Amino acid sequence: MALPALLAAGVSLCAIVLLVAMILIFAAPAFVRQGGGGPFSWTWQPYQGRFGILSMLAGSVILSASALALAWPLSLGLCAWTLTSPRSLLANALQSCVRLMTAVPTVVYGFAAIFLITPLVRSGLGGSGFCWLAAALVLALLIVPTMTLILEAGLRPRLEKLCPWGMALGMSHMELLYFFVFPQSRKTLLAAGLLGIGRAFGDTLIPLMLAGNAPRLPEGPGDSLRTLTAHMALVTANEVGGAAYDSLFVAGALLLCITAAVSLGLRRLRPGGQDGPDGQNGQGRAP
Repeated sequence: MALPALLAAGVSLCAIVLLVAMILIFAAPAFVRQGGGGPFSWTWQPYQGRFGILSMLAGSVILSASALALAWPLSLGLCAWTLTSPRSLLANALQSCVRLMTAVPTVVYGFAAIFLITPLVRSGLGGSGFCWLAAALVLALLIVPTMTLILEAGLRPRLEKLCPWGMALGMSHMELLYFFVFPQSRKTLLAAGLLGIGRAFGDTLIPLMLAGNAPRLPEGPGDSLRTLTAHMALVTANEVGGAAYDSLFVAGALLLCITAAVSLGLRRLRPGGQDGPDGQNGQGRAP
């Protein structure tokens, strides 16, 4: 390994170790706090000495999972449409639109949703419109472009490899995609889902602007919730020091663990198996 690459790897490793150490050191007072007011409880009432963040952790899981449930089939459908209609002007325009959406700032999604989505949710479910459903819809829209491009990059080489003999046998692009490409692309499908839920879990502005930010478990899609990222943004703006501030580092440690789990999951999908990057399986044979 060249010396510059070795130095870069060493600096990156040291930065990661220092970051983890800093988070754990600052989170230590919250971990050792006794009683029912510690971070691993369900109640956030800082003026009463209760600093539980489990409801925010559950809010992050609920919101991310619901956004993924909405976005994954939509991404798969968009990808299938663009792959099976290679010469369609509408499919090409849609593909360009998806690529453009990846460059739109998150705050633009949130600002537009305040005037477009929340009034519809308010009229349908009542309340203020700032709730779980509104945030899930916009968060799903946010992660659809990323997931669509990941799926397209993984599925297109396989479909193009199968097209010559498949079309000679009278099969359509959709039939080839459904019967041959999808069964051999489980890793690509899973990788798109992992990237989508990782981005949804780590997003701050959409939950902060649209979810209502009530620190409690929602009972339905019309109820508000608060995620870990939004909670960290809200508390950081008002607290410097103290038990509430210490609990933020516990939240940061949880986010770091979740991000690391997603990254490790993606790394395990790379080597071998049925899903190589060139449209072949791990043994070099066509799917």
